[in-house]
Amino acid sequence: QVQLVESGGGLVQAGGSLRLSCAASRSIFSLNPMGWYRQAPGKQRELVATSTSGGNTMYADSVKGRFTISRDNAKNMVYLQMNSLKPEDTAVYYCTALYVHWGQGTQVTVSS
Repeated sequence: QVQLVESGGGLVQAGGSLRLSCAASRSIFSLNPMGWYRQAPGKQRELVATSTSGGNTMYADSVKGRFTISRDNAKNMVYLQMNSLKPEDTAVYYCTALYVHWGQGTQVTVSS
């Protein structure tokens, strides 16, 4: 079992940046993948990005070139750097481990 706690969400203008953090309650070295999902109002939860300890990353087409996922296994942390934010990025962002364990989510709102 692992608990995940997200932070770093907030309100930002279009074109701005935010960095989300996900703190895990135990070592994440063997938790592959770690990732971020998001859910906008009235929409299904969608995959944003994933990362493995081996260095493999994957991104949704909608965020490629703008978002960067990273992890610090020594600190049990996963990050999502979001640049060039768009209003359509507005959603609750969730951290996940193995697509089984989930955090409570952090709200990201991008104003136009």
